[in-house]
Amino acid sequence: MTKDDMQYEEPEIIYIPDEEGNEEEFEVVMKFEVDGSDQKYMMVVPLHSESEDEDEEADEVYAFRYEEDGDELKLYTIEDEEEWNMVEETFNTLLAEIDEND
Repeated sequence: MTKDDMQYEEPEIIYIPDEEGNEEEFEVVMKFEVDGSDQKYMMVVPLHSESEDEDEEADEVYAFRYEEDGDELKLYTIEDEEEWNMVEETFNTLLAEIDEND
């Protein structure tokens, strides 16, 4: 997929329940696999309708390990520090590559 294709692609929106069971809207920023692993990860950002919270949480990005089972998406929080560091490093590398191609 070229960068031009990505510009015209509709954003992927997912819904994740919070602690109280309220579904929150998130936009999928990136999906990737980590080299040497069969694990798949996605980075998401919250979509807010309240403008007062936007400035505070504009840079908040969440990472999840995920599995697709047919149409069902299963998300897993990353609790292992080593796994988190690997995901963060991969994400930052991919972002740098995208910036280089601009």
